[in-house]
Parts: sequence; C-alpha cells; structure tokens
Amino acid sequence: MDSGAATSGVVPRGRVAAMVAFGCQGFVFISTTTRLPLFSERWGLGELSLSGLLLMVVLLAGLGSVVAERFAVRRDSATLLRSGFALMAVALVLTVVEVWPVFLLGLALYGVALGLVDASTNMQAVAVEHALARPVLPSMHAGWTFGGILGAGLTLATPGVPVTALGVVAVVPLAAVAAPYLRRVGSPTVSHDVAVPWRPIVMVGLAMVLFYMVDTAAATWGPTYLDRTFPTPTSLLALATFPYLIASLVARMAGDGLVRRHGAVRVLRAGAVVSAVALLLVVAAPTWPVAVVGFTLLGLGAAVIAPLSFSAAARIAGDGVDDPLLRQARVDVVIGRFNQFNYVGGLLGAVLTGVVGADNLRYGFAVPLVLILLVWPLATYFAPVPTDAATQPGTRPGAPPGAQTGTSVQ
Repeated sequence: MDSGAATSGVVPRGRVAAMVAFGCQGFVFISTTTRLPLFSERWGLGELSLSGLLLMVVLLAGLGSVVAERFAVRRDSATLLRSGFALMAVALVLTVVEVWPVFLLGLALYGVALGLVDASTNMQAVAVEHALARPVLPSMHAGWTFGGILGAGLTLATPGVPVTALGVVAVVPLAAVAAPYLRRVGSPTVSHDVAVPWRPIVMVGLAMVLFYMVDTAAATWGPTYLDRTFPTPTSLLALATFPYLIASLVARMAGDGLVRRHGAVRVLRAGAVVSAVALLLVVAAPTWPVAVVGFTLLGLGAAVIAPLSFSAAARIAGDGVDDPLLRQARVDVVIGRFNQFNYVGGLLGAVLTGVVGADNLRYGFAVPLVLILLVWPLATYFAPVPTDAATQPGTRPGAPPGAQTGTSVQ
C-alpha cells in the first residue's frame, strides 16, 4: 500500500491493535508475577525453588523468542502473535490446576508464549512505525506499562481472591487473538541466514540490556530495598514500583514527540543522566520517601530506552533493502533475535543487584547507577544513517525510512 493508504485507516488500526497487544501482555505478566507468593504458598516453595521456576520461565521465554525468529521469514508476525496469545491462554488455565506436573507444564508453556508474544508484538510495532514514517515505538510500549499498572491494581484490589481465580485472566490473551494486526502480503522466498549488519545492532542491544538491568533491579529489589534499609511501613513497600510504572508510562507517552523534536540520541543521553541521578538518590537516600522519589525519576529517565532500541534495530536491519516484502521479513527475523537482549538484561539485573547487595542493597543499586551511564556513548548507534531516508517521499531526517508497503489488516 502507499503512504496515503497507510494513513487512511489500515495502519492506524494495526497500531491500536499492537498497543492493545502490549497492554494485554503487560496485564497478564504483572497479574501473574504479583501472585507468585500465592503460588509459593500453595506448593510450599522456598526462595530457591521459586527462583528456579522463574529462571525456567525466563529461559523458555528466550526459546519462544527464538521460535519467533525462526518462523519470521515465512510466517508473518500477526500469525505468530495470535499463536502466542492462544498458547498463553492455555498456559494460564493450566497453572491454576492443583496438580504439580500440570502446573509445571502450564508455567513452561507460559514462558514459551511470553517470548513468542514479546518478539512478535515488537515486530508489529516496528512495522507500524515504518509505515507511518515517524517515531511511535515509545507510545506503543506505553501500552505494556498501562497494562502492567492495571494488573498491579487488580492484584491490590483483590487480596483475598484464591490463586485459582487467575485462570479468569486467560480471557485477556484469548480476546487479543482477534485484534486486527498488520499482515504481511505474500511469502518471501529468502533464506533464514539473511545478511544483517549485526555489529551496530549488538551495540544498540547493549543499551537495551542496560535498561532491563535497571528495570529488573527496580521491580525485583525495590520493595526489598525499602523494607531492609528504612523503617518503611509494610503497606507502602509497593511505592518502590508503582510510581516507577506511572513515571514510565508518562515518559513513554511523551517519547514520540521528544524523539521527533530532539532526536533519539539526545533523548537517550538525557535519559541516561536522569537515570543516574535517580539511582544516586536511591543509593544515598537518608529516608524512604527520598528513595521513592529516586525510583520515580528512574522511570522517567530510563523508560524510552527499550522502545528506541527496537526502533533502531529495525531501522538498521532494513537499511539498503528496497524490496518491501524482503525488508519486513528481514526486520522480523532481526527483532526475534534482538529480543534476546531483553532476557539477558533481566537476568543480570536480578542477579548482580542481589549478589552485590547481599549485605547492603545500597551497594546493589550502585551497580546499575554506574552501568546506566554507558547509554551515553551507545546512543551514537541510534542515530539514523543520513542517506536515502532523508530523500524518500514522506520522510524526514531522523524518522524511520519510507512508508511500509505490502501490509494489510486482517
């Protein structure tokens, strides 16, 4: 389709569908993780056993992302996303069955579905951004944050509900299967080993690793930090993460306009500085309210790193490919593999913060404080190549190149 057709309704509907997909994923993920204590109590799991199950989910999510990558050449992301959501719905139902092997199977399937949905949702997002020829990834990722806030709110509002009620959440991914996602027209006959400039993509991926290190550290260890370091009321421990999520939502909703006006490089560098100041407040906080302010500022500074990373990786992967069908297939393959940086950062954030801060979590949060500053030099790789993109109709320097073709909504 041409750019006029793209903006007449097809791509905007696809954009809304992708944002809904992000929201469903965030809602299910937070709804599940915030009920982990209930699962732990049901099965009598200790901290070591629970950590082992979480590790299994993360590793299988990586496998799901690999599956998305392998199928991305001959199956479009809309099909992959629908398959992932259907599998997620089945998995959620199995996790509430009071039979240990069935619970384990459900948790394992959820891990695979999580990776499949994570990768294919971002494939949808970068296709929409390319079609609209302007930055939209930050606001689309805001859908995940909004869904996560709703999931956390649901858990807080239903403290006495048994864990079996989590099966009702399966309705959410099941409904997401029917959304009008962007479809790829035709089937490209290309090999899986497409030529991709991996070095700049890896450098962009390192920035995403740094974000997920910070994000996981805040989400996993933030409440524990408030609990162990200060005389924080138990009822207020969630303030380490809830304001962080709200601030992340604000930053991502404002991110599209900030990138259009100032460019990704400046936005990322400003975010790195704000994040470092925020973590300095957390580490040096004399009282728990000061630490909460630090976590809130951290959400404002770091939230746009992940969506801009996916955007940059897609742009780099698609540079120099004239055939729209081949370009989208190559970008989908790259996004499937690029999504692995998500899980690497999450694991590092959880482990490094915990290990270094075993005796004092102030030291644990000093690790992301130092590492987040590496986003400053890495931001260079987010700058668009000033070649064809600036001369193509409907584009401007700094925006994703050209309008997407060969897509439809189904």
